[in-house]
Amino acid sequence: MKLSVNLNKVALLRNSRGGANPSPVWAARTCIAAGAHGLTLHWREDNRHTLASDVRELRAIAAGEGVEFNLEGDVRGELIDLAIELRVTQLTLVPVTPGEITSDHGWALPREHAILLPVIERARSAGLRVSIFVDAVAANMGAAAATGADRVEIYTEPYAAAFATAEQGRELQRVRDTARAAVEAGLGVNAGHDLTVANLAVLAREVPEIAEVSIGHALVCDALRIGLAASVRAFLAATRGQVAPA
Repeated sequence: MKLSVNLNKVALLRNSRGGANPSPVWAARTCIAAGAHGLTLHWREDNRHTLASDVRELRAIAAGEGVEFNLEGDVRGELIDLAIELRVTQLTLVPVTPGEITSDHGWALPREHAILLPVIERARSAGLRVSIFVDAVAANMGAAAATGADRVEIYTEPYAAAFATAEQGRELQRVRDTARAAVEAGLGVNAGHDLTVANLAVLAREVPEIAEVSIGHALVCDALRIGLAASVRAFLAATRGQVAPA
């Protein structure tokens, strides 16, 4: 399981003062030096955190350091154009509801095929790996594969919310079943949303089909307590099923 660090929250903190501090460039280099396998940015239309300039700068850093760069976002033209121009390693398509605080659901498949198919075909024709954000519903993986995507990213908030409760086993099983169904349908598997060191370690042990996790919020929150490099190393240990001492 590879760790891609989402640096949106660093950009959000910078934007809150309108300056250049903290720098996503510094954060990106720190994460890579600590062992992160890749960088992620979710560029929203309202520019609330990541800006197009951040995408350009971090893509260049990732390329120079030999790590992957994952650009997340909706299907708007300017985002797809930039992804193709920069030849990002992976384009992750995420549905957006106006006014949402954060992503809270996957694509409705097969109902939204018509939205996804032309975008995925264009991106893959340009040589990009494409992932689509999906709910943990195993029965939908055939429809996900029919979009032409290379991977799915399983939305893990329900699992995270159920962690350490009586519902943990049921939600973990949903993620496990979805990951296995995706592999059977010929898809790679990513996962993300509300993953922490504790719940990620369990996921790594129980769902080996997951190739990559994208983590931002919890990692940056932990960084406030223990430092950014140490937070990256703790999450890397979690991808191996280990929970490091606090």
